Amino acid sequence: MAKQTAQSDRDLIDLARTVRKEVVQMTTAAGSGHPTTCFSATELLVALYLRVLRLRPSEPNWPDRDRFILSKGHAAPLLYALMAHAGYFPVDRLMTLRKLDSPLQGHPEKRRLAGVEASTGSLGQGVSIGIGMALAARMDRKDYRIYVLTGDGEIEEGQIWEAALFAGTHKLDNLCVIVDYNKLQQDGWVKETLALDPLKPKWASFGWHVIDIDGHNFLQILKAYKDAGRKKGKPTVIIANTVKGKGVTFIENRPDMHGVPLTKEEAERAYAELARQPVGGLGA
Repeated sequence: MAKQTAQSDRDLIDLARTVRKEVVQMTTAAGSGHPTTCFSATELLVALYLRVLRLRPSEPNWPDRDRFILSKGHAAPLLYALMAHAGYFPVDRLMTLRKLDSPLQGHPEKRRLAGVEASTGSLGQGVSIGIGMALAARMDRKDYRIYVLTGDGEIEEGQIWEAALFAGTHKLDNLCVIVDYNKLQQDGWVKETLALDPLKPKWASFGWHVIDIDGHNFLQILKAYKDAGRKKGKPTVIIANTVKGKGVTFIENRPDMHGVPLTKEEAERAYAELARQPVGGLGA
């Protein structure tokens, strides 16, 4: 299982730094992609893939595996990096991102890459897909869990709230949704497009168990996943407060950097900064 590859809490921090560097390398080489979108969710997926998900990379279709759906599909480089480190394919294949005939497309494609659970990119659909998988697990009396990562701009979509109402009504406690709450979306600040606050009471009113955390703090992230796994009778949503572009200060919280890869010169600055000060605290 992938979670056995992490030997210590320090390994989580080291891998988060490595993954951020790989995301920059991939997107800069490709000349396209969404590095800031990947950076806000890095700790969330590092913890999920190394400590939580039950997986068999050598057997991608193992029936009892946990399922992860990247609903915010434009963060695909982050997903690919974690899949590579989990053992689904060699790490050196990451540099084929967005190249002709590469399975590492700009958005995840299930038919092209083993280990991808759903083809995503059309925002708003991932929670509904996760609900279908959660219902299947219940019907088949299986104990695998389903995790879905969404963006905060994405949850402005009406389909998200229809899905939230359904999951709460049917008490799908094998479903965990993670909201990457970085406060930014493609064309500016989320609050200036459609204000989401108060977000926690909204989800609670739909029948969800709600956990509010610092999405860059490994201790809080791991505790939240553990809490979600133990909760009975309700689906869980983790509202992860994050910073878009986290880890490279000159691209943090910049609306103009959405979907913009770093230049070669900017990439070198990013590598130097990541080497000096890794992200992903272990404090309370």
